[in-house]
Amino acid sequence: QVQLVESGGGLVQAGGSLRLSCAGSGRAFRNYAMGWFRQAPGKERESVAAVSWSGGSTYYADSVKGRFTISRDNAKNTVYLQMNSLKPEDTALYYCAAARSSWYIGPDLSQYDYWGQGTQVTVSS
Repeated sequence: QVQLVESGGGLVQAGGSLRLSCAGSGRAFRNYAMGWFRQAPGKERESVAAVSWSGGSTYYADSVKGRFTISRDNAKNTVYLQMNSLKPEDTALYYCAAARSSWYIGPDLSQYDYWGQGTQVTVSS
């Protein structure tokens, strides 16, 4: 079992940047692939990005490619999401999640066993 806590959300103007952090507890953190997801009001939760256990492989949704970067620091039990060139349509509650596999970095929500509580990102125009 892994406990995950997101932070770093807030209000930013379009074109600005934010960095989200997800702090995990437990000795096994480095064994999990990690993902970031988001959910806007009235919409389904969707995958944003994911990273393998080693940080060597990544996945990005088409909507964020070239703007967002996922990374992890296993020594700190933390995964990050650097968000640049933010758009109003990026506004959502952002969640981090741990996959049951050390390698799965796809968008399938059913592959993720543990979830944080979410952090709000609001982008104004």
